[in-house]
This record gives sequence, structure tokens and C-alpha cells, in this order.
Amino acid sequence: MARRGRRPAGPRGADRLRGVDAEPRPDDVAGTARPDEGQERRPRYAYLGPEGTFTQAALLQVTSAEEADLEPCTDVVTALERVRSGEADLAVVPIENSVEGGVNVTLDTLSTGAPLVIVGEMLVPITFTLCARPGMTLERVRRISTHPHAWAQCRRWITEHLDGAVHVPATSTAAAAALLASGEPEPGFDAALCSDLSARQYGLEVLAAGVADNPHAVTRFILVSRPGRLPEPTGADKTTLMVHLADNEAGALLNMLEQFATRGVNLSRIESRPIGDSLGRYSFSIDAEGHVAEERVQATLIGLHRVCPTVRFLGSYPRADGQRPHVRPGTYDADFRAAREWVGSLLSGAPGAAGD
Repeated sequence: MARRGRRPAGPRGADRLRGVDAEPRPDDVAGTARPDEGQERRPRYAYLGPEGTFTQAALLQVTSAEEADLEPCTDVVTALERVRSGEADLAVVPIENSVEGGVNVTLDTLSTGAPLVIVGEMLVPITFTLCARPGMTLERVRRISTHPHAWAQCRRWITEHLDGAVHVPATSTAAAAALLASGEPEPGFDAALCSDLSARQYGLEVLAAGVADNPHAVTRFILVSRPGRLPEPTGADKTTLMVHLADNEAGALLNMLEQFATRGVNLSRIESRPIGDSLGRYSFSIDAEGHVAEERVQATLIGLHRVCPTVRFLGSYPRADGQRPHVRPGTYDADFRAAREWVGSLLSGAPGAAGD
């Protein structure tokens, strides 16, 4: 955790994310550790499993089973803790959905415990397939198992086509499909709401395809590492932070937001999360446009460090959509450098006004 008076380390990334600003540790080899002198091993990726999840689809955007060891995990916490413990080099987990917002378990796990950092993001369009064991019909379905976020994205469709059907929560969209395919005589539900990949992978019968309330739904996934080197700035980047506000201070939220606004740094996401130690205390999970290597983002972090009791840096990394921020006049890197040089000239005793 980066508290006042400490500067957080940057993320260690895969070889496709060459680092800047921080020196590599001796065991860094393409984002993985070296088990024996002179011998490289394959990177290990943990992800929210089982096979067939949308998380696996996101993972396959950055690596493959031919390039790395892919380790499915039962839940988000397990995947991230494997990175913390060194059992995995990187993890892929969901962080945000265009319909339901932030994935709380991911936000909370990143915000506490030993530092982890985001080194990349992936976007996956989301539509679902309702599937079951052979012999089941759509009219007979009464209990549907899936991940809570998937259920939330299909509530209206289910009400229209299966009024009265109830949700049986699962740890992932693929977990329910896997249980149906396992032969368990009493799985506790009639059908699974999962990806088309899961339905095909587990040999289930499709009762309905293209299930979704919003056909444009997208889930954002992140690639997470232990701290190390920062991905290079691309001009289309995000910086993710977790920030605590000062207690019992009028205007604390406004003061925090002004650190971004006065430096021209736009926020693409901000969500409050309870700190958990008492009622009424919240932290803020924030995605800011820009990279920590950029002057305006550095100045924002300096400002936050001054006015907020806790600021945790969770990474600067390329945006999956490649969208570049609008940089307003006066907030370009050259503007900050020119201002520092002018102040430096005043300290050295040189006369002059800004702009001379």
C-alpha cells in the first residue's frame, strides 16, 4: 500500500509489455521468475475458471496454451492470491461490466493485502447461451445456475421467456455448465446460462442462444502481476488507483477530485467501496486517463499524496480500445516542464515573468 511518504512500486509485466521507469528484478524473465540459473520456464497464468468462461476468452487474447501454463481457479480471490504467493506469474480476472458496473470482489482484493498491479486490459462482448442436459426442454426449466453478473444481464429475457425461474448462483458462467456435464444426478438446477464456448465444450444441449437484455454488453478484464516494471506509455493508457478520503473533513471528496480536474486528467471510472472497518468509511476505486510517466498524471498523484491519507497505485497500462485522451492546453508534458524551468530560474535569481 502506498501511504503518505512512500512511493509505490510499478508492475512487473509480460514480455509484450516492456517496462519503463523501474529496474527489473534479477528473477524477471518475460514477466516470470527463473527457476534455475540459465533455464527459462513458461509463464503461469491463473484465471477465473473452469475452462469455457468469458475470462478464458479474455486470457486467450494475450497468450495461449502453447505459450504458457494456464491454470483455471474456482474464484477471483484464488486467482489473485496465486499471483501474490508466487504460484502464478499473472492472473486474468473481470473488473467491470458495461451493465452491472464494477466487479466488487476484484476491486476489494486488489485494494487490500500485498500489492498487485494491472499491466493490461482486455474487452470481451457478452452474450449467453441457455443450455441443459439432453432431454430437458425450455418449458420445463425452473432453476437456472450462472454467475450473478450474468443473471443480472439476462433478467428481462428470463422474465419474458421463463417467468418464475429462479437463480442458483455459481462461481462462474462455466461452473454450472461443468456441473451439468459431470453427471451429478442432482445438480440442484435445470439449466445453465453460460458462453457458447462452454455449451459446446461440455457437450450440452442449447435451449436458447443469444440470451441478453443488452446485445451490446461488454465485460472488461485485467491482466494482473506482482509489482515490478511499468508498461511503456502508448498515448492511450489508463492509471488505476484506490484512494481513501480524510475522515470527517467537509469537502474531502471535492478536494480529491480537484487534484484530477486542475491537472486536466479525466476519469473514466470512479466507484466507492466500503473500507470495512466501520460504517460510513469509503474508499474510491478510480480509472484515470493517462500514464504515470506523463507529467499531468504525476502531478495528480503528488496532489493526491498530499491531501489523501492513503493512495494505492494499481498500475498504468494500455487501454484496450486504444482511445487517446483529450489533453487540454496547459496540461501537456512540455507545459509542466516549462513551468518548472521558470520556477527554477526564479530560484537561481534570474529576473523574468512567465511567458518571457
